[in-house]
Amino acid sequence: MLKKAALRRIMISTLALIIVSILYFFPNNNFNEITQSIEYVQVDKSPIYLLNNDMYIIRTSIASKSTDQLSLIKEMIEALTIGSNKKEYIPKNFSQIIPKNTTVLNLSLNEGLLKIDFSKDILKIDKNLEEKMIEAIVYTLTEIEGVEEIMLFVEGNKLETLPETNIKLPNTLNRTYGINKIYDITNLKDLTKTTIYYIGKNDNLTYYVPITKIENNSNNNKIEIIIDELKSSPIYETNLMSYLASGVELENYEELENQITLSFNNAIFDDLLNNKILEEVKYSISLSLKDSLNVEEIIFKVDGKVVETFKAYT
Repeated sequence: MLKKAALRRIMISTLALIIVSILYFFPNNNFNEITQSIEYVQVDKSPIYLLNNDMYIIRTSIASKSTDQLSLIKEMIEALTIGSNKKEYIPKNFSQIIPKNTTVLNLSLNEGLLKIDFSKDILKIDKNLEEKMIEAIVYTLTEIEGVEEIMLFVEGNKLETLPETNIKLPNTLNRTYGINKIYDITNLKDLTKTTIYYIGKNDNLTYYVPITKIENNSNNNKIEIIIDELKSSPIYETNLMSYLASGVELENYEELENQITLSFNNAIFDDLLNNKILEEVKYSISLSLKDSLNVEEIIFKVDGKVVETFKAYT
């Protein structure tokens, strides 16, 4: 105890000496000029889609400092690139996916269409990761406001087919392309494609795993499909979780242009005394509806009363 107290007194004395020295060598006017010249950098969180240890492309977020669209696009591409300067920002147990040394040769954004011309290094990717890389790029960049569709080029040539898997790409890429696709089909009739966000855990970090399920389903009501899938058990893999209780019932819903109101029974509450819905439940439902129906705002109602208006951004 005495040793710690002595060390504390020494540290305080040293700090006081430093402050006095600064004030002595830099008069008030100069000191004010120095402090005013320090640039304030705003740091935000931006969604990013990375590879996890189970080979899923997952949604998490990282710190970003860009203030305009093109700068943020470049920053997020850098964050996806193996060995880039953004590597230190990548959470533990997640991986960047664009091959090392890949550079952006040209970039333009016009009326929602983003065109990216990559160096040929982007083609140096493992066959098993080829389509996952496209999914990570598309889903990360379409999270940025104003980016609706993407066209990919390599050394000036449009990327139409993935070279290793021979998968043909659509003319423009958007979130309808799907991610972590699972096929449950017996024929080509009544096909539905629905993206559902499950929950993953990485130490103390909660992240989300989007699964695009392609199936034969005569019920093409994606709202009902999403709620039914999230409360169903078991899920595709044991490492994919949903916290939506099996007793939850979607009693009604209303769709507006950019908003959906969902009416549930009180089984959706994690805490009946305080009428609280788990954050993970709100995010899973809202992210799924955002992807599948292109809505931004979800209103949760229970017993006819609005519980919360939720926007799933980061």
